[in-house]
Amino acid sequence: METRRIVLDGQAVPVTRAGDELVAADGRRVGIDGAMHLPPIEPSKIVCVHLNYESRRAEFGAKLGAAPTYFHKPTSALNGHGRDVVRPPRCHYLNFEGEIAIVIGTQTTHVAPEDAARHILGYTIANDFGLHDFRDTDAGSMLRVKGSDTLCPIGPALVDDWDFHDKRIRTLVNGNVRQDGNTDEMIWDMHYLVADIARTITLFPGDVLLSGTPANSRPVEPGDVVEVEVEGLGVLRNTIIDGDVPIRDDVGAQPSESEEVVSTALGGDWEFRGLRPPRRD
Repeated sequence: METRRIVLDGQAVPVTRAGDELVAADGRRVGIDGAMHLPPIEPSKIVCVHLNYESRRAEFGAKLGAAPTYFHKPTSALNGHGRDVVRPPRCHYLNFEGEIAIVIGTQTTHVAPEDAARHILGYTIANDFGLHDFRDTDAGSMLRVKGSDTLCPIGPALVDDWDFHDKRIRTLVNGNVRQDGNTDEMIWDMHYLVADIARTITLFPGDVLLSGTPANSRPVEPGDVVEVEVEGLGVLRNTIIDGDVPIRDDVGAQPSESEEVVSTALGGDWEFRGLRPPRRD
């Protein structure tokens, strides 16, 4: 079954899909294309794995340890399908990362990987945008890099009967394929990730785990339309816009353009090819 959350008559309403329409429990109907989407779930936390696709690991030449590492996105970063993603003023390195989101269905703690499936409600699509202009100061926590407002679009739908094996995942920018991977290249699968986190962090219904991205995450510009397409889950679409609220310059670290920032934003290849993204100042 495919479920969504939309704004209907000014209220957040859960709906199910019936062909090209979305149907509320009280019978109200709206066309999919005309619906204002919200994230399909309301998590208490969003936990994200770092490198987890072999193509992405190879792109950075990374040597991984025996287990994955993670970071956290605040729930204030949540965004919906069809909504705008904001690149703040004075920032230039906003990268897309097409991902699959695991959604927890029951309170989960101390489970074995082989038992994790019964704790998963379903799966949806995510775009783990990263604002690498802040990487010099937040490289450890990734708080502003990955947690700034609007940088976690999720949706459009939660699918509860999806098998994650051998599924294609692509990211397109203005219709052009930029990422193209398969879930079979994941180093740690969905069940492992749930079991690993739940060893010490209780997962509650609706909580989200982002499971990693394939190679070729790159910066996007205002006006770009970014789509993440996952076989069996649909398409998550967002448009990049310029932010109109300045980042205060009287407090905190400022956006920067160091070697670390540029190298990460361009997949580690800037030093060898002299590549930098187009700038529209």
